[in-house]
Amino acid sequence: MEDQLRRAAFGDRPETPVWSTLANGSARERWLAAVVLGGQGHYAAAATALGALLHDRDRLVASLAASTLASHRRQLGGHAVARGLDARALATAPAGGTADRDGVDGAGARADALLGLAADAIGAGRTGEARRLLAEVEPGCWRTAVRRGWVAAEVELAEGRAEAAVAPAEAAAVTAREAGAVRHALKSDVVLGTSLVVWGTVGGVARGVELLECDLNHITKRDLWSLIWPTALVLSDHDPSAAGNPPVRATEALSCVLRRADPIGRRLARDSPWVPTALLRSGEPPNADPLSKFLTD
Repeated sequence: MEDQLRRAAFGDRPETPVWSTLANGSARERWLAAVVLGGQGHYAAAATALGALLHDRDRLVASLAASTLASHRRQLGGHAVARGLDARALATAPAGGTADRDGVDGAGARADALLGLAADAIGAGRTGEARRLLAEVEPGCWRTAVRRGWVAAEVELAEGRAEAAVAPAEAAAVTAREAGAVRHALKSDVVLGTSLVVWGTVGGVARGVELLECDLNHITKRDLWSLIWPTALVLSDHDPSAAGNPPVRATEALSCVLRRADPIGRRLARDSPWVPTALLRSGEPPNADPLSKFLTD
């Protein structure tokens, strides 16, 4: 069972249905299922599972659950709420233990918490703090290396250095593909494509748009709703063929994600300056800059 869940969470089957695990799985299996559900945009179901796991007697599970819930809150623009959860994850992460190929170990849990705190700092405009936290992370597995690349790219984007964001995003994409991690590879392509179009060179924009269009097709086929709306939103701003057209796919995907979110998640999205909930109200401009603050997992 755990091997199948790992394939869904970190491998080649991110679209796998995992609902039965929430009722019958072990604590670690329920955490893996919540990771999968978050990628599919089922935030309410994931939040219910993770909320219970925060109090698990296994400190590793409790730490990973806190980091994962923080990630889901952050994806809906709740950086301040996520910060508290990431701090809890860091305080709970156990020392030592057997190394795990996917970072499901003490070192991986600590790295998840630190990267989450760095992403939270970016959302609050504290990029210097984000860089200091990022410097504390030593990748011990492919997953940490990939997530570190995402955050490194977002720091550069937040500081207006899009050219410098390309290299860590590219490295994350290569590492994710070498690991056979479909969702992480697709997410890496979103970060890379965004970095390229924000950089703004003629060749970079062309490559970025092509990459994002291809990525959007694959993401949609896999039902990874948490990635559909930001990808479509970036494309709506930079794809010449979409000029003048409302970002319909972004609106539909974000609407679907918010319907699947719990009340806390919907409130965070509504109040966040980083989630363009105004897209859901016809005729109003987005309340978010679509080029930042939604990239980190």
